[in-house]
Parts: sequence; C-alpha cells; structure tokens
Amino acid sequence: MESVENANNVCHDCGRQIIINGQEIDNGVFLVYDNAGEKINILKCNDCYAKNQALTNFQDCEVYSRVVGYIRPVQQWHKGKRQEYSEREEFVVARPEDPCC
Repeated sequence: MESVENANNVCHDCGRQIIINGQEIDNGVFLVYDNAGEKINILKCNDCYAKNQALTNFQDCEVYSRVVGYIRPVQQWHKGKRQEYSEREEFVVARPEDPCC
C-alpha cells in the first residue's frame, strides 16, 4: 500500500490544505492512480472527491501546430511565434447545403 506521507498535502483540484495525522487523513481522500505503470499519488479534499472522483489535469498536453511548413510542438516555438499562435482565429467554412447570408 502506498504511503500518505509521500503525498503533497494539498487537494489536487482546489489546492485546499489537507490535514494528515500519521496515516490518518482528517479532511480528504488519498488516491493512487496507475498511469502506464507509473504510480501517481493524489490527495483530494472531501468536497472535491464528492464532486468528481476521477483524476483530471495530471499531465500537460503537448500541442502541435504548423509553422513555416513544419509541424512542431508549440512549446518549442520562440516567443513571437507563440504569441502569433495565441492570436490565431479559427474560421468555420460554410457547408454547401447551408444557405448563404
């Protein structure tokens, strides 16, 4: 069994302080998730656990986009290209069966 002592003492979802006395958790739940063989230890406060028992937002999502002909991770772009990416607008092309105007 995993140890509560090795976990961060804040709620994963809301950041509220979790009170731990030895192996006892006063205001939360200790959860262990398996991510492709890697064990992830998470504490959730009772309120957040009651709302959603699932683990969300536990790893960053790498976004790829095209810049100057190459598809590359946005995180590797320089500051100017990242700013340009954040200002991009997505346009929806009307379908032929949609009436015009």
